[in-house]
Amino acid sequence: MDWTRWAGHYAPRSYQLQHENEYYSIRTAAGLIDISPLFKVRITGPDSLALLNRIFVRDLSRLKEGRVAYVVWCDAEGFVLGDGTVLREGPDTYFFTSEDPTAAWLNRHASGLNVVITDETETLAGLALQGPSSAKILIHAGAESIRELKYFGATYTSVNGIELWISRSGYTGDLGYEMWPPADRALDIWDTLMEAGSGFALRATGLKALDVCRIEAGLLNKGVDFHNASRVLIREQKSMPYDLGLGWMVHLDREPFVGQSALRKLQQPEWNMVGLEIDWSQTRDLYESRGLPPMLPAEAWSLSAPLYRDHARQCQVGYATSGTWSPVLKKYIALATIKKTYSSETVQIELTVEHSRHSVDARIVSPRFYDPPHKRAPVE
Repeated sequence: MDWTRWAGHYAPRSYQLQHENEYYSIRTAAGLIDISPLFKVRITGPDSLALLNRIFVRDLSRLKEGRVAYVVWCDAEGFVLGDGTVLREGPDTYFFTSEDPTAAWLNRHASGLNVVITDETETLAGLALQGPSSAKILIHAGAESIRELKYFGATYTSVNGIELWISRSGYTGDLGYEMWPPADRALDIWDTLMEAGSGFALRATGLKALDVCRIEAGLLNKGVDFHNASRVLIREQKSMPYDLGLGWMVHLDREPFVGQSALRKLQQPEWNMVGLEIDWSQTRDLYESRGLPPMLPAEAWSLSAPLYRDHARQCQVGYATSGTWSPVLKKYIALATIKKTYSSETVQIELTVEHSRHSVDARIVSPRFYDPPHKRAPVE
């Protein structure tokens, strides 16, 4: 097994020598991923909505019970600190998950509000069941109520007698579900799902396969595609929601929230998050010109790659932040940040072949490379 560190825990990058089988399980059947290291906070009380609307750029008063919302939050200057999801469990109860610890940030802004903030990171586990067969596996395991769930819907149900929240969401861009069982029953849930999925080609899946899937889905990774504004040194390393293609969730015309004034004053976003399809024939020719076979990345990469206006590489217009060869799309793709004023449909991305720097064409496209209909379709 290939391990990495995640929020003070060891997490498997892959369960086999290579991650390809785990990737194909997600895209053709189902993969089960341990996401327990995520930080989990429950907010309850009459002012719980007021607290969340004081922090997040998105107006959660529109979030109905049993629904999940993707959110980001900013500092006072409008720069993004992090992202996560919020599940509205009841009239005054919300469940918030993120990659960074957030309980202290919530408490800092809860002054004068009637709320109770409970950090449940250690008491709750997290499991993500992702892939076209994920609904069938859950139903086979006894979670019949997930049949009625729409995309980003959630329900409180039971699996093998263990009660838990399940949401139709995930980080793969496929049909999938996220579960939050008690930590001391997580292994029981894992074993139940693996047994129920034995007839559906279910496979335990690590973070390498997940990383390929999230790039295909155009989903951002904090620390790679953007950074926590409180942990960087210079302005150029910070991003506003508009720079990340997240302007759609910024609701300015409402009660004050952290960063609202700065976001209102913003005249024109400087950057835009896009997808890139890297020209394969040019990439192949570069390698063959050096007498080498084309070198595809064995796994997703997360190194900054400069983007230029032309092959002379005199004018940089942006940078790619993460990329991968997409096995299901048969394309070399990347997520990139490009100057908003850049109007061409292509850029040149820098590639290094045998210690020499070159550039090849990359077509600017929507970052949502993979978006299958079954992700949102009713469960049969």
